[in-house]
Amino acid sequence: MEPYYYSQMNKVQQSVYHSMKAGLLECVSSFLVIRLEGRELQEIFLKLHLDCPEIFYAGSFRYRFKEDAAKVEIIPEYLFDKKKIKEHQKAMMTRIVKVIRPAKAMTEWEKEKYIHDFICANVHYDKLKKAYSHEIIGPLGQGVGVCEGIAKTVKVLCDALDIWCIVVISEANPDKNIKYRHAWNVVKIAGQYYHMDATFDNNLGGEEIIRYDYFNRSDKYIFRDHENVIYQIPQCHTDEYFYYKEKKLSFTKMEEVSKRAIQAIRKKKPFVFHWRGGTPTREILSQLLMVLEDCARQKEIHSVITINRSQMVIQMKFVPKEQTEEVLFEESSADGVKRQKRI
Repeated sequence: MEPYYYSQMNKVQQSVYHSMKAGLLECVSSFLVIRLEGRELQEIFLKLHLDCPEIFYAGSFRYRFKEDAAKVEIIPEYLFDKKKIKEHQKAMMTRIVKVIRPAKAMTEWEKEKYIHDFICANVHYDKLKKAYSHEIIGPLGQGVGVCEGIAKTVKVLCDALDIWCIVVISEANPDKNIKYRHAWNVVKIAGQYYHMDATFDNNLGGEEIIRYDYFNRSDKYIFRDHENVIYQIPQCHTDEYFYYKEKKLSFTKMEEVSKRAIQAIRKKKPFVFHWRGGTPTREILSQLLMVLEDCARQKEIHSVITINRSQMVIQMKFVPKEQTEEVLFEESSADGVKRQKRI
């Protein structure tokens, strides 16, 4: 099957893509491609990296040409020297094989969850945004990454486990104080396309719990708090395999919430669920909070309740009595920050 972004290109662009890929795989100091405008060359270079995260060692490029030339000379800027690149390639292949080994016999959905959980348990957001954190070598080699490196790592692991997956990139939006582009993934599970944002879930989770607010979301929900993508992607119509629905943690009735909250309190575990019982109006939110707080009072415990309003996922975490009870709105972000606001 053709790489996704390659398949969106015209014949000339595909020829440049092939030449770039061949030159970068050989780690040559320069190579020639058909002459195109600089912006178009940059787009092809970016799309090649989205299709082929294993080319993690070529960070950028320069180019030069003679005025009447039909070709442009591309001069890659590698993150490491050629000997070090070979060492890192070998280390990355060994790491990938080791990571996916326990998941080989799983179903598609289980493999996807395994990859998601691997990211959330083993990768920390790199707030310094080092160059290698934008590539798979950050998450897989150093245990750190930014959204781009995390999304590329998800793709390379999905590729290794035969799950269809692409990296998607959204625009920045200065008007909303979104300063940078964001990257996440679209996967195909049981023949349907879904959004999966391991970076956002990683930001929301912690040592006690892994969050799945952005695990197999449709266009309708993901674009409540994600910007428009810069390149065309498949439409994601359904939430059929959304994590909380699959795990029967997506509720439409207050009595369901109460019953499961009491169970979680007995087990002394955080309670996370998705509400799909109507638009999250102030009235519905107030009712949900009253139900959860009543459950906590019955068991004489204190709780901190956080609400991801865009995805309508609510977490109830139990705390010692000496701590202050709180109710917070929370949201994830592309810059590795979990923002919370008291209600």
